[in-house]
This record gives sequence, C-alpha cells and structure tokens, in this order.
Amino acid sequence: MFVLYETPAGYAIFKLLDEKKLEQVDNLYLEFETPEKANKLLKLKHFEKFNDTTEALSAATAAVEGKVSKPLKKTLKKLLVDDVQASLLVADAKLGTAIKDKLAVQCVYNTGVQELMRCIRQQADSLLGGLPKREMTAMALGLAHSLSRYKLKFSPDKIDTMIVQAQCLLDDLDKELNNYVMRAREWYGWHFPELGKLITDNIAFVKTIKLVGTRDNMAATDLSDILPEDVEQQVKEAAEISMGTEISDEDVLNIQCLCDEIISISDYRTHLYDYLKARMMAMAPNLTVLVGDTVGARLIAHAGSLINLAKHPSSTVQILGAEKALFRALKTKKDTPKYGLIYHAQLVGQASQKNKGKMSRSLAAKASLATRVDAFGEEASFELGATHKVKLEARLRLLEEGNLRKLSGTGKAKAKFEKYQAKSEVFTYQPEADNTLHVKKRKHSEVETPVKQETVKQEQEEAVADESDTKVEKKKKKKKKQKDEEASEAVEAPPAEAEEETPAQPPKKKKKSKHQEQ
Repeated sequence: MFVLYETPAGYAIFKLLDEKKLEQVDNLYLEFETPEKANKLLKLKHFEKFNDTTEALSAATAAVEGKVSKPLKKTLKKLLVDDVQASLLVADAKLGTAIKDKLAVQCVYNTGVQELMRCIRQQADSLLGGLPKREMTAMALGLAHSLSRYKLKFSPDKIDTMIVQAQCLLDDLDKELNNYVMRAREWYGWHFPELGKLITDNIAFVKTIKLVGTRDNMAATDLSDILPEDVEQQVKEAAEISMGTEISDEDVLNIQCLCDEIISISDYRTHLYDYLKARMMAMAPNLTVLVGDTVGARLIAHAGSLINLAKHPSSTVQILGAEKALFRALKTKKDTPKYGLIYHAQLVGQASQKNKGKMSRSLAAKASLATRVDAFGEEASFELGATHKVKLEARLRLLEEGNLRKLSGTGKAKAKFEKYQAKSEVFTYQPEADNTLHVKKRKHSEVETPVKQETVKQEQEEAVADESDTKVEKKKKKKKKQKDEEASEAVEAPPAEAEEETPAQPPKKKKKSKHQEQ
C-alpha cells in the first residue's frame, strides 16, 4: 500500500509498512511522536521534485481542479503499474478518482487516510530527509504567491469586484454628504436661519454660502447663476430683516471650507456614478435595463458577484436584502416580506400599493433570467432585458386597470375570466316581480314590452272606473225602488195586520243518509 503526499517541492510517494496501524485511527498519532517511530511505519519510495515554480504552479492548479499533472502521471506509471494489487492512499477524493480513471489504480480516501496525512505533515522534514527546512519554506511561500496571482488573473468574478466596490463607495459618499450638508445648514443657520427654508437644494445652498459669505453681502452679490430670479429676490429681502446672530470672518472662512468639501465630494460622486453606470452596462446589460444600474449594482454587491446572483432562484432575488425581516416573520409566524432591494426598481415604484407584491415577483423572475444570460451568455446585448421590460410594463397596465389577462387553454380559466369580466347587458325593471301572491308563470313569448304593458294598464284602469260608476247608479236605483215599495205597502196594509208578527218558519228536516235508511 502506497501513500501519495503532495509538497511545494514535489510529489513524495511512501510505502506503508504496517497496514494494520491504519485501522487504529485514534492511536495513530502515537506512531509519529518521534522521527524514529515514523520511519518504522513509513518508507520513502520515490520523490519527484519540481524543476521550477512554473511546474509547481501547474501541478498545484491541476490538483485543485482534480486533474492529474504530467509529472505525477509519469511517476505513478513507473511505480504502480507493474504492481496490480497495489493501492494508493490520496488526500483528495477528486484526485483519486482522476488517477483511477487514467491509470486504473485503486485509490483509498477515508478518515484514516486524513489522520495519516496529518501525521506525515508533522514529521515531513525527517521523512523526506534530503530537503532542508529553509528551502521547503521558501518553495511554499513562492508557490502560494504564484497560485494567488493565478487565481486573481483567471478569476471569472474579478470584474464584479469593481462594481461591488464602486457601489459600496457610492453609498458611503451619500451618507457623508448628508452629514456634511446637515452640519453646514445647522452651522450657517445661526447666522441666517431663513436661508435654509428658502433654498431647499443642498448644492445650491452650499454654493450660495461659498459665494456670499455673511448675509450683509447678499444684496450686492449676483446669484443669478445659482438661483432663479424669484428665489434670489426672496433671499435678498430676507437677508435685510434676518433674525440671525452675527459671526466673525474666521467663522465664515471655516464654513466656506466645509462648503468646498461638500462640492468636491458631490462632483466626485457624479463621476463615480457615471463610471458605475458604464461598468454595469458592460457587465450586466440585461439586468441594468430591467431594474436600473443602482438596484442592479446593489443586488450584485449583496450576492457577492454576478455568478453568485445568477445561481440564486427568483424567489431569493425577490427578497434579497430583507433577510432580517424574513427570519423575524418566520420566527413569529407572520407574513413574510414581499420585496427587498428590488423594491427600489422603477417598475415596482410605479405600481400601486396592492400591486407592488405582484410586480416585484414578476420582476424578480425576469431579473433572474436576465442575470443568467449576462453571467453565462456569450453575446453582450440587452435585447432580452428590453423585451422583458416591455412585457412587464404591459402587465403593470393590466394590473392597474383591474382586468385579468385572458388565458387560453382550459375552460376553467375561461370561466374564471368571464366571472370577473364586466358584461354590457341591460335589464329592465319589472313591477310584476313585486307581487307576493302566487302567480302562474308565463312563457317568454307572452311577456309584453314595457310600452304595451303601460297601454294595457291604462285601458284596465278606465274599464274599472266605468264599471264602478255603473254599479253606483244601479245601487241608487235599487234603494229608491225599495223605498217606494215599502211606502205603498204601509199604506195598503191594516194596522192589525201590520202589528202581527210573521210566524217562525218550521225547521227543515235533515235528509237521511243512505246508510241510515238501510
């Protein structure tokens, strides 16, 4: 059983004399307490030394990528190909797989091998023997520097570092500018407090202070290059009746020095923003078109690089920057946030409050696709981002109008669309529906139009009125006739007969039923 040990100076191949010691992992370090014990367990079989730093660098990069370098391949062919039953202990599983595929040699990698490599590293000077410690240290340092330069030179993320640093510096400059402007306003406010309310623009405020100095010079100073005419007139009128305190020339000089710093930082911020905008259009054009250069740079800075951002799913891109709120919501079992840094994008800002969540989800999905095209695509163009932006703007209009896009396919989607779609149908009011009595339903053909119903109603009302008049006349005639008959009977009948009462009628006999007769 052989052991492959990699050093900055070359490859060392040891032969394991006692394989049973490898099974006792916990007590393996006891066999390497002294160089004598270590030499009893391991014997140096061959040492392949690197010719120069370039060869060492190529071997190290091949080991990092899990490939077999040429010096290692030649050495293993000489020692292990003849021995069919030989096995090789390696410190890297990827390297072991590559050796097995190339040379058909059985490679072993487990916890026992890791512990053995750790013990060999402790006694490397005594096991190798031929190399002095100072030379080994110099080789290790040179290889480390070369490998670091190689990784920096060929790193696919190296350009993203410029965007990340520029965006972080831009945020720091904004904070410093706000602090300096607030300090200048508060400082000069003791002398001319009315000026802060009249001039709201910070840069114009600072330039006015630098040009004028004290408020006594305000009337004789021309401010037309900085302020509009109406604002300039108001400032000059307020300077004559200001309630501020008097300050010395030294105080004004220090305030003007602060104003110079603010103007210089503001100019540098403008230059840095132009630089960041150009870098974003060169590195991630599709993402820049979709979410803007500032939001895109912040997403890249938060993820670490454009490659890392491309690996994130759209759901992660949507809430990127709101991790604290997300975990707080999960802990308290409340609603999770709908957006993070993507909230500051133009498309999300244009949406109403109820549609911001939907727009952020749609924008995150398209931004995720655009980021992958920018990171892994070969052509640098913004056609995909522009196409997606047009679609998102159309969706935003649909959401704001309150209509749903008609989906083709299933009848369920069609029914859902028709359910919420307004139909242009007019229904007339039917007074017959107010009747609570049970009415026999009529067929649709028997239903009359409202105009005919009104004419029929008028005819019915006229007929009812005529019938009532005729009934009243008949009743009057009948009553008059009855009165005449009663008067004639009273005259003809004698008084005795008038006093006689009419005899009671005999009770009627009930008819016997057929059952009783039988």
